[in-house]
Amino acid sequence: MFLFKQAYFRKQSDEALLELIRLNKDVRCLGELYVRYGHLVFGVCLKYLKNRMDAEDLTSEIFERLTQKIQNHEITHFKSWLYSVTKNECFMRLRKKSIQTNELNDELFGEEPENKEELETKEAQFELLETALEELKLEQQHCIRLFYIEKKSYDQISEQLNISLKQVKSAIQNGKRNLKIRMDQTYESE
Repeated sequence: MFLFKQAYFRKQSDEALLELIRLNKDVRCLGELYVRYGHLVFGVCLKYLKNRMDAEDLTSEIFERLTQKIQNHEITHFKSWLYSVTKNECFMRLRKKSIQTNELNDELFGEEPENKEELETKEAQFELLETALEELKLEQQHCIRLFYIEKKSYDQISEQLNISLKQVKSAIQNGKRNLKIRMDQTYESE
């Protein structure tokens, strides 16, 4: 019986599967759409995110939310609609990541100084930052420098330092936290 149903869904057009999803939210239809287009979604995610793990995560998230999106949209050409949805999700993910990255940059580096006193203050902050950076563990130092100063991706850092993506993410996250702690301690002691 199960194989019969599987063959039944395989023979259906995209439009028929969408209609079945709208009518009864049948997850087997969604499974068939995943079989047909999962590689496309993953490929687009990988193209934009440039990170295999992030691409896999986002692909899963897109298909998890697909039933709801299908209910809310009139879809005439599923493949092109799915491509657009995927691109938009990638752009939102990149924007979110950029905002998080910019928060650190703004917090540590701020805006361009306007006068001599501000310039001297900024220079002092940079010296403190450099000192705090040198106090970090070597792996954190390298990852922070490569990510924030040299603007390298997690993949590039992983490859260059010959460590896993998980280690890169951890080193950057812990390095950021430790930098902030050291900077705060320095300001409190002054």
